[in-house]
Amino acid sequence: MITVRRATPDDAPAIISFQQAMAMETEGMELKSDLITMGVMAVFHDPGKGQYYVAEEMNRVVASLMITYEWSDWRNASVWWFQSVYVIPEYRRKGIFRMMYDHVKMEGMECGIAGLRLYVESGNVRAQKTYEAMGMNGSHYRTFEWMV
Repeated sequence: MITVRRATPDDAPAIISFQQAMAMETEGMELKSDLITMGVMAVFHDPGKGQYYVAEEMNRVVASLMITYEWSDWRNASVWWFQSVYVIPEYRRKGIFRMMYDHVKMEGMECGIAGLRLYVESGNVRAQKTYEAMGMNGSHYRTFEWMV
């Protein structure tokens, strides 16, 4: 049985390995272990940066995601952003992200959030179809970025 919960620092090794795998899968990028480790641990040390959630089956972490927070002055409430979503390959297409999404959505509604958002790599059509099937709309905004 799959369960979803807030992550703890004990989950950091799985989260770090997931982020390294995702970077390689989606962008062919190798993340430096020391840098990603510090980045993941920064979230655990400063909850203002975000919150990780994991899905596990029989004490094995099989998926993770991070929520970050955006203040919406228009809505006088926070918008929670899904980031760093990763499900290990053998658990994909089994509804795990939907379970995680529903769990986070319920927690967010209890906290009075204005909504949920995510961004997806433009070529990741499978993920986009998953998000659309869950009632999310990707046509309202485009994301522009400047990255170092």
